[in-house]
Amino acid sequence: MRTSVQELIAKSKDKKSKKVIERLIPILLFLIASVSVLTTIGIVLTLIIETITFFTRVPLADFILGTSWLPFANSGAQFGIWPLIVGTLKITGIAIIVAVPIGISAAIYLSEYASDNVRRIVKPVLEVLAGVPTIVYGFFALTFVTPVLQSFFPEIKIFNAISPGIVVGIMIIPMIASLSEDAMSSVPKSIRDGALAMGSTKFEVAWKITVPAAFSGIIASVVLGLSRAIGETMIVSLAAGSTPKFDGDFTGSIQTMTAYIVQVSKGDAGYGTTIYYSIYAVGFTLFLFTMAMNILAGYMSKRFREEY
Repeated sequence: MRTSVQELIAKSKDKKSKKVIERLIPILLFLIASVSVLTTIGIVLTLIIETITFFTRVPLADFILGTSWLPFANSGAQFGIWPLIVGTLKITGIAIIVAVPIGISAAIYLSEYASDNVRRIVKPVLEVLAGVPTIVYGFFALTFVTPVLQSFFPEIKIFNAISPGIVVGIMIIPMIASLSEDAMSSVPKSIRDGALAMGSTKFEVAWKITVPAAFSGIIASVVLGLSRAIGETMIVSLAAGSTPKFDGDFTGSIQTMTAYIVQVSKGDAGYGTTIYYSIYAVGFTLFLFTMAMNILAGYMSKRFREEY
């Protein structure tokens, strides 16, 4: 009888401890999930507060409408953001032109044509390419790609937009290819089999069935690659130069938003100066670009998902 009472007491204690654990687990998981949200809020608040400080010193109209970026001028410093935006768009445009066709073509091959053995080899190779440090890509652009381009086009300068744009495109190919291949692989096999049974070729199934059905995932992969290209820092800092220009020249030195942030962060401006606060204004502009792209990607993904 004594043993059974002790067992009942032990069982009662176990039930109480389980109830306590069950109550604590949701709280713990909520705190863990809140870390990313709180971090994002902290980053955005920091950007907003420091950007407001910048605009107390520089008129908003000069920043938005200005076409000259000369923050280090001894007299009459100018903070027109458009030269940095144009430099960023040059790199991003070239990168997308390189990465999207190659990445989606690689995804179609892996999803529709490659055997299981080939897929097991190629996908890890793509993942290894994605793990190469960006500073290595930067030196690759500066010491290899640029001399190759100069051998065909002598007018290209050492620092230019073409070379880093191509290398940034190479860097985001694994992201676009891998995510697009995952989206295509999720298309039901029965749809492919039905199209093949009706006499379609593999190429027709890929372009008319698989790609449209996975289009929302492909769009998401392209937008993620685009965001990665816009936010790239080391490649453009090493190979693109540091000359902000508001023109259509791709052969000379340019400067992107991220490269300017790196330049100032290395100690070219003292804490509390207008130049120091300008990096937050540039960073906030970059944040708005990325947020706009994500909103557009969500809208397009939802629209094409409903259509197909």
